[in-house]
Amino acid sequence: MDHSEKRSVEGGVLPDALALVREALGRLRYGAIHLTVHDGKVMQIDITERKRLTD
Repeated sequence: MDHSEKRSVEGGVLPDALALVREALGRLRYGAIHLTVHDGKVMQIDITERKRLTD
């Protein structure tokens, strides 16, 4: 783990991102979670939810 990785973990960035992903997984039935990473840090989380319609 280099210095920038240690800072992002200690500073709460990674735990916050993981908490958001965990929350999304808990409520998402159909869809996708896309993480955007820059320089080893999670910068953006996109959640695409699909609604299934039945006849």
